[in-house]
Order: sequence, then structure tokens, then C-alpha cells
Amino acid sequence: MISHPDLLVGTETGDDAAVYRLNDHIALIMTVDFFPPIVDDPFQYGEIAAANSLSDVYAMGGTPLLAMNIVGFPVTLEKDILGEVLKGGYSKAAEAECLIVGGHTVDDPEPKYGLSVVGTVEPGKQISNAAAQPGDVLVLTKPLGTGIITTAGKQGVCPPQVLQGAVTTMSTLNRDGAHAMVKVGVHSATDVTGFGLMGHLQSMVRGSQVGAEIQLGNVPVLPGAWELLEQGVAPGGTHRNLQSVAGSAHWHHDLREQEQLLLCDAQTSGGLLIAVAVEKQDELLAELRSTGVADAVVIGRVTEGPVGQIKVIP
Repeated sequence: MISHPDLLVGTETGDDAAVYRLNDHIALIMTVDFFPPIVDDPFQYGEIAAANSLSDVYAMGGTPLLAMNIVGFPVTLEKDILGEVLKGGYSKAAEAECLIVGGHTVDDPEPKYGLSVVGTVEPGKQISNAAAQPGDVLVLTKPLGTGIITTAGKQGVCPPQVLQGAVTTMSTLNRDGAHAMVKVGVHSATDVTGFGLMGHLQSMVRGSQVGAEIQLGNVPVLPGAWELLEQGVAPGGTHRNLQSVAGSAHWHHDLREQEQLLLCDAQTSGGLLIAVAVEKQDELLAELRSTGVADAVVIGRVTEGPVGQIKVIP
């Protein structure tokens, strides 16, 4: 574990990004993320990958400043495809008012794209995933199901309108959610990505030395995700996520495997999971909805313990 007096957030909590203090007024947020295509449209892929990379800065309560492209691309593919991917990424970065100032490309049999991002935050005002408090409520800002839906898209069994709903969600920046939680003041946050809701919540409760309870019936779900789950569609990462939380999750006996898989679904560019004091719950939800984060909802609460354990009820 690396330690330094100016390293405010490092690797010890498994947080979304590193935070390094430059002076009393400015700290840098640094993160990187990239992945293979999850949709066929190269422009949409670029948008989603960029939104996903930028999300780590937002989850820390910061503002993206600069980014660099990270690209793996086969020399055998038409360069126009890569151009569309980069245009999609540029479009989303421009929306975030983040400058893409360069990057690096390598020949790779499988295309990959993402960003390394530098953001800023005032030292001491960064939002970690390791500061949730007993009694906090847990707010989720985007519906689940993107892993299931994009997997169905790859298999050719996803209705077009269902896939488009997932694309719209994944390409939506977490900027407005971040602004709302910074304005209101919250204890802890993380974005929900590859480890699924349960995996990222597991990191939060372990890092915060608390427990949690989730109510499945309150969790927002993308249209079409349940139907695809019932057809047996779920990515391998989602199944691995379910296995990885076996020591932390306590599932109500009425919950079927499909319902467990949904809460473990590997997300791309998912929403923010926020732990906020109960007395600020209404203020946060009102602020989120006033900025257009319409799907934000309370899905559970933080408990004193058992530490690191998550109870899931219908």
C-alpha cells in the first residue's frame, strides 16, 4: 500500500479514483478506464466509454479537467470506424467540458477504447466510498440492467427499443448527480460499474466498517431487463459477481437466482450509489430530480453491522 501525506485517496479502499493534494485549495483526481465494444454503433460506443471513464471523477465529487484517449484497434479494420469511436468520445467529453488533449493507440486484435482522466476537487471535500454512516439511506441514480441488455444485443435477441434504452442510460453523464450530492452534502458515494450494485456496495460497507440492507422492490430496472433474465440472458461477469459477494450477501429466502443476478449485473457507465444522512434524503432527491436525474430513488439503508454484510429483502 502506497502512502504519502498528500495522497488523500489511494488504493486501500478500492475507491473510484486516486486523489492527490497539490495545495490547500486544489487536489487532483486521477482515473483510467477502457473496455471492448458493447454496442455495434461506433459513435455510441465512444460516447458510452467516455461517459464511463468520466464517471469515476464525478463519483469522487470532482470536476473533470483533462483526458487522454486510450485505444486498441486492429490494423485490419477501416480507420473510419475508429474515427467514429473517437468522435463519440470527444462529444461526451465536450459535454462534460473536459478537454481531450491527446492519447495513445496500439494495434490490438480486439478494439478497446476509454479515457485516462484528470479532475479537480477541493482537498477534504472529496467523496470516498469508505465514509458511509449507520442510519444513512442509500440512493441509486440510474436503473440496473445494462449488462443483461447489451449481452442480449450481442446475442441478437434484444428488442431494438430495449437496447436503445440502455444506450441512452449508459451515455448519460453522472455530472448532474454529482453536482446534486456535492451541493447537498453526503457521506459516501461510488459509481456502479463492472462489479454490479452488490459488488460496489460490498466495497462501500467494508471500507466504511458498516453493514447495509437493500430492498429489491425499490431498485430501478431498465425496461426489458427482467424479461431477458427470465430467458436466461446474463453476462459471465454478472455470474462471477454473484459468486464474489457470496460471503457478504444475505439473500431473503424468497429471492430467486434471477433477482440475485440483477443486483449483481455488471454495469457499464452505471449510476451513482450515494450514502446520505436520513435528514438530507428529501433534499437530495429533490435536487437530483430538479437537475433531471429522474430515476434516483432510495433503495436501502446503512446499518451498524454486521460489518461488511449486506441483507437483501424483497
